[in-house]
Amino acid sequence: MKKGIIISVSGPSGVGKGTVIEKLRSINPEFGFSVSATTREAREGEVEGESYFFKTKEEFENMIANDEIVEYDEYVGNYYGTPAVPLAVMCDEGVDVLLDLTIPGSLILKEMFGDQAVTIFLNPPSYEELEKRLTGRGTEAEEVVKQRLAHAEEEMAEADKFDYIVVNDDLDTAVKEIMAIIDKVKAE
Repeated sequence: MKKGIIISVSGPSGVGKGTVIEKLRSINPEFGFSVSATTREAREGEVEGESYFFKTKEEFENMIANDEIVEYDEYVGNYYGTPAVPLAVMCDEGVDVLLDLTIPGSLILKEMFGDQAVTIFLNPPSYEELEKRLTGRGTEAEEVVKQRLAHAEEEMAEADKFDYIVVNDDLDTAVKEIMAIIDKVKAE
Protein backbone atom coordinates (compact mmCIF):
# COMPACT_ATOMS: atom_id res chain seq x y z
CA MET A 1 0.00 0.00 0.00
CA LYS A 2 1.29 3.46 -0.91
CA LYS A 3 1.94 5.71 2.09
CA GLY A 4 -0.03 8.90 2.43
CA ILE A 5 1.54 12.31 1.89
CA ILE A 6 1.70 14.99 4.56
CA ILE A 7 0.48 18.42 3.47
CA SER A 8 1.59 21.13 5.87
CA VAL A 9 -0.10 24.53 5.64
CA SER A 10 1.72 27.34 7.45
CA GLY A 11 1.55 31.09 7.56
CA PRO A 12 1.19 33.98 9.94
CA SER A 13 -1.53 34.05 12.56
CA GLY A 14 -4.79 35.34 11.09
CA VAL A 15 -4.03 34.34 7.49
CA GLY A 16 -6.86 31.77 7.50
CA LYS A 17 -5.04 28.44 7.79
CA GLY A 18 -7.85 26.84 9.78
CA THR A 19 -10.53 28.06 7.39
CA VAL A 20 -8.61 26.86 4.33
CA ILE A 21 -8.00 23.43 5.87
CA GLU A 22 -11.66 23.14 6.88
CA LYS A 23 -12.71 23.91 3.29
CA LEU A 24 -10.18 21.41 1.88
CA ARG A 25 -11.59 18.74 4.17
CA SER A 26 -15.17 19.56 3.12
CA ILE A 27 -14.14 19.07 -0.53
CA ASN A 28 -12.29 15.84 0.24
CA PRO A 29 -13.42 14.33 3.57
CA GLU A 30 -10.90 11.52 3.09
CA PHE A 31 -8.06 13.87 4.03
CA GLY A 32 -6.72 13.01 7.42
CA PHE A 33 -6.22 15.86 9.83
CA SER A 34 -3.65 15.65 12.54
CA VAL A 35 -5.03 17.51 15.53
CA SER A 36 -2.29 19.55 17.18
CA ALA A 37 -1.65 19.74 20.90
CA THR A 38 -1.34 23.15 22.56
CA THR A 39 -0.96 24.75 25.96
CA ARG A 40 -3.03 27.82 25.05
CA GLU A 41 -6.52 28.27 26.41
CA ALA A 42 -9.41 27.04 24.28
CA ARG A 43 -11.29 29.75 22.39
CA GLU A 44 -15.07 29.84 22.33
CA GLY A 45 -16.41 27.03 20.15
CA GLU A 46 -13.20 25.00 20.10
CA VAL A 47 -13.60 21.33 20.96
CA GLU A 48 -11.04 19.11 22.74
CA GLY A 49 -9.66 16.50 20.35
CA GLU A 50 -11.14 18.24 17.30
CA SER A 51 -9.76 21.77 17.39
CA TYR A 52 -6.71 20.89 19.51
CA PHE A 53 -5.64 18.60 22.31
CA PHE A 54 -5.49 21.15 25.13
CA LYS A 55 -2.64 20.32 27.51
CA THR A 56 -1.04 21.88 30.55
CA LYS A 57 2.58 22.95 30.16
CA GLU A 58 3.65 19.97 32.29
CA GLU A 59 1.63 17.49 30.18
CA PHE A 60 3.10 18.91 26.97
CA GLU A 61 6.66 18.79 28.29
CA ASN A 62 6.11 15.14 29.28
CA MET A 63 4.99 14.42 25.70
CA ILE A 64 8.21 16.01 24.41
CA ALA A 65 10.34 14.00 26.86
CA ASN A 66 8.59 10.77 25.82
CA ASP A 67 9.03 11.44 22.05
CA GLU A 68 5.26 11.68 21.61
CA ILE A 69 5.56 14.93 19.61
CA VAL A 70 6.90 14.99 16.01
CA GLU A 71 7.56 18.71 16.05
CA TYR A 72 6.71 21.54 18.39
CA ASP A 73 7.23 25.23 18.82
CA GLU A 74 6.63 27.82 21.47
CA TYR A 75 4.63 30.76 20.15
CA VAL A 76 3.42 33.77 22.13
CA GLY A 77 4.09 31.91 25.39
CA ASN A 78 2.33 28.66 24.43
CA TYR A 79 3.48 25.31 23.06
CA TYR A 80 2.04 23.93 19.82
CA GLY A 81 2.96 20.50 18.48
CA THR A 82 2.04 17.48 16.39
CA PRO A 83 1.34 14.25 18.27
CA ALA A 84 3.38 11.43 16.67
CA VAL A 85 1.13 8.38 16.87
CA PRO A 86 -1.97 9.60 14.98
CA LEU A 87 0.18 11.03 12.16
CA ALA A 88 2.19 7.84 11.69
CA VAL A 89 -0.92 5.64 11.74
CA MET A 90 -2.71 7.70 9.09
CA CYS A 91 0.32 7.83 6.75
CA ASP A 92 0.94 4.09 7.08
CA GLU A 93 -2.71 3.48 6.16
CA GLY A 94 -2.27 5.51 2.94
CA VAL A 95 -4.19 8.53 4.20
CA ASP A 96 -3.09 11.96 2.98
CA VAL A 97 -2.84 14.18 6.06
CA LEU A 98 -3.41 17.93 6.33
CA LEU A 99 -1.46 19.78 9.02
CA ASP A 100 -1.68 23.33 10.33
CA LEU A 101 1.87 23.99 11.55
CA THR A 102 4.05 26.87 12.60
CA ILE A 103 6.75 27.89 10.14
CA PRO A 104 9.56 26.13 12.06
CA GLY A 105 7.30 23.08 12.48
CA SER A 106 6.77 22.79 8.71
CA LEU A 107 10.48 23.12 8.04
CA ILE A 108 11.29 20.39 10.60
CA LEU A 109 8.57 18.17 9.13
CA LYS A 110 10.07 18.59 5.63
CA GLU A 111 13.49 17.73 7.00
CA MET A 112 12.16 14.59 8.71
CA PHE A 113 9.84 13.28 5.97
CA GLY A 114 11.49 14.60 2.79
CA ASP A 115 9.37 14.08 -0.34
CA GLN A 116 6.53 12.57 1.70
CA ALA A 117 5.91 16.07 3.11
CA VAL A 118 4.64 19.00 1.05
CA THR A 119 4.98 22.45 2.62
CA ILE A 120 2.63 25.25 1.63
CA PHE A 121 3.02 28.81 2.91
CA LEU A 122 -0.28 30.67 3.08
CA ASN A 123 0.34 34.39 2.65
CA PRO A 124 -2.10 37.22 3.30
CA PRO A 125 -2.81 39.54 0.36
CA SER A 126 -1.07 42.31 2.37
CA TYR A 127 0.22 43.09 5.85
CA GLU A 128 -2.63 45.60 6.27
CA GLU A 129 -5.22 42.91 5.49
CA LEU A 130 -3.59 40.60 8.02
CA GLU A 131 -3.77 43.32 10.68
CA LYS A 132 -7.45 43.88 9.85
CA ARG A 133 -8.20 40.13 10.17
CA LEU A 134 -6.38 39.76 13.49
CA THR A 135 -8.01 42.82 15.01
CA GLY A 136 -11.43 41.94 13.58
CA ARG A 137 -11.68 38.46 15.09
CA GLY A 138 -11.63 39.99 18.59
CA THR A 139 -10.41 36.82 20.32
CA GLU A 140 -7.24 38.23 21.89
CA ALA A 141 -6.04 41.20 23.89
CA GLU A 142 -4.51 44.10 21.97
CA GLU A 143 -1.02 43.26 23.27
CA VAL A 144 -1.28 39.68 21.92
CA VAL A 145 -2.44 41.00 18.54
CA LYS A 146 0.60 43.31 18.46
CA GLN A 147 2.88 40.34 19.26
CA ARG A 148 1.27 38.27 16.51
CA LEU A 149 1.69 41.09 13.97
CA ALA A 150 5.34 41.61 14.88
CA HIS A 151 5.93 37.87 14.55
CA ALA A 152 4.02 37.80 11.23
CA GLU A 153 6.58 40.03 9.53
CA GLU A 154 9.37 37.61 10.49
CA GLU A 155 7.27 34.64 9.37
CA MET A 156 6.44 36.11 5.97
CA ALA A 157 10.18 36.48 5.32
CA GLU A 158 10.45 32.65 5.58
CA ALA A 159 7.97 31.94 2.75
CA ASP A 160 10.67 31.17 0.18
CA LYS A 161 11.79 28.13 2.24
CA PHE A 162 8.49 26.36 1.45
CA ASP A 163 7.68 24.12 -1.51
CA TYR A 164 4.75 26.35 -2.53
CA ILE A 165 3.34 29.79 -1.69
CA VAL A 166 -0.41 30.47 -1.95
CA VAL A 167 -1.97 33.90 -1.33
CA ASN A 168 -5.21 33.71 0.64
CA ASP A 169 -6.98 36.70 -0.89
CA ASP A 170 -10.05 34.68 -1.83
CA LEU A 171 -10.85 31.45 0.04
CA ASP A 172 -12.14 29.46 -2.95
CA THR A 173 -9.18 30.46 -5.14
CA ALA A 174 -6.65 29.55 -2.42
CA VAL A 175 -8.33 26.19 -1.87
CA LYS A 176 -8.34 25.42 -5.63
CA GLU A 177 -4.63 26.26 -5.82
CA ILE A 178 -3.83 23.95 -2.90
CA MET A 179 -5.92 21.13 -4.37
CA ALA A 180 -4.02 21.51 -7.65
CA ILE A 181 -0.71 21.31 -5.75
CA ILE A 182 -1.84 18.14 -3.94
CA ASP A 183 -3.02 16.54 -7.20
CA LYS A 184 0.32 17.38 -8.86
CA VAL A 185 2.38 15.90 -5.99
CA LYS A 186 0.28 12.72 -5.85
CA ALA A 187 0.68 12.26 -9.63
CA GLU A 188 4.49 12.39 -9.41
